[in-house]
Amino acid sequence: MLSPARGKPLALPGRRLSVASARSKERVRRGPKSSNAPVRARITAALGEICGLTVKPAGYALLALAAWGAGATEFDARVKWFTTAQHLPGSDVLRDATNKATPADHSADLRLMWRRDIGPLKAVVDHSTIGLFGDSIAAFGDAEASLDQAPSGDQRRLFDLTGEWDDGNRHRLFHRLDRFALEYRSRRWGVTMGRQAVSWGSGLVFHPMDLFNPFAPTTVDRDYKAGDDMILVERLFERGSDLQLLAVGRRSDDGDASADASSLAVKYKGFVRQGEVELLAARHYGGGALGLGLRVPVGAALLRTDLVGVEDSGGWTISGVVNVDASVPVRGNPVYVFAEYFHNGFGVARIPDDLDALPEGLDQRLGGGETFTLMHDYLAAGVQFRWHPLVSQSFSLIVNLHDTSSLAQMSLAYDPGDASELQGGLIALLGGHGDEFGRLPVEDGLTAGGGLRAFVRFAYYF
Repeated sequence: MLSPARGKPLALPGRRLSVASARSKERVRRGPKSSNAPVRARITAALGEICGLTVKPAGYALLALAAWGAGATEFDARVKWFTTAQHLPGSDVLRDATNKATPADHSADLRLMWRRDIGPLKAVVDHSTIGLFGDSIAAFGDAEASLDQAPSGDQRRLFDLTGEWDDGNRHRLFHRLDRFALEYRSRRWGVTMGRQAVSWGSGLVFHPMDLFNPFAPTTVDRDYKAGDDMILVERLFERGSDLQLLAVGRRSDDGDASADASSLAVKYKGFVRQGEVELLAARHYGGGALGLGLRVPVGAALLRTDLVGVEDSGGWTISGVVNVDASVPVRGNPVYVFAEYFHNGFGVARIPDDLDALPEGLDQRLGGGETFTLMHDYLAAGVQFRWHPLVSQSFSLIVNLHDTSSLAQMSLAYDPGDASELQGGLIALLGGHGDEFGRLPVEDGLTAGGGLRAFVRFAYYF
């Protein structure tokens, strides 16, 4: 959930995690237009140019099918506002850069979602226009800056579907396609080609089996998981079991499409008596990966466990999670409770004084967004309940079992209807100097982490 950036703040709401070196800003790349192209092809190409995105021929074909195909069309939209304010320790690197004890950051996001049936196929297009502004961008000028883990670029994805519209000393305005796929569905088979999201595993707070853009433990906005460029083939069997074959294309640090940066995985889900079992085998970033997941009902609760082994240059590393959750009635109202233990095999037993000395395997997974913690063992617990049919509150606590530092997160949500949601909350990092959830030294006597953060999120759906 918290991981040190190389001289930058931690990945909490209002802070962007960037373990790897900061990359230069992405710029729009436009290809030449052919004056001899048919009218529809020119119009379709113009759609890509208007979006300011690098849309390949397959993308043009999808846009043409979606625009001119006959079938049912569904259009939805979401407008989101997110603000975070922080009260930082005197030694904090962001406080030093902004000369403010309480820096604030904001984001506005318009997401347009289009679905169109084309015979047995469905075109899926989600376009987001995102504006970021505030003290963090003014301090660090990071072209990859975002709030609350929202994707802000396609540096490592196979296709560049992000375009810059404007940026300045305190703001950045850009847009991107987070879904851009063609889907086929039948009673037995499913095939998805393009940019889409997939989630594997049974983690509640930590997600070791989810190798593809897992949510960070403190992520507030979980409406839409970040999409990847993929081919997903699904085979459905009797009694609900299924087999999934997934290929995810990525680019290496030098910008070239690379098999060593990509993933090829197969996952089977089946049933054993009253429980479920998942088996995973993958080639992931040039190494092997094997996973086993179990879900078993225990009375009114559900017990889950995921165990994952990942191969790299140092051999095989084992990570895993065990959790249990249940909904229990209290004075006629349901109260949801959970507890989870997480072991991060790539973690360290002691955080080094120089964060550049972190092990290579851990550093790579921090930079790739696969893990968000530095040490081995964590315990998380939480509760959610409703004060009123329209008002709910949640509280969660994550404890580092090595240095006993902890992170507490509380939120209050007001849901006046299906069309809108207002949410606010606090995140407190409770630890001392050198603790993971405390103040970690980064450079020249400055630290990252610690303090108190508040956030407000409003979403409207139409």
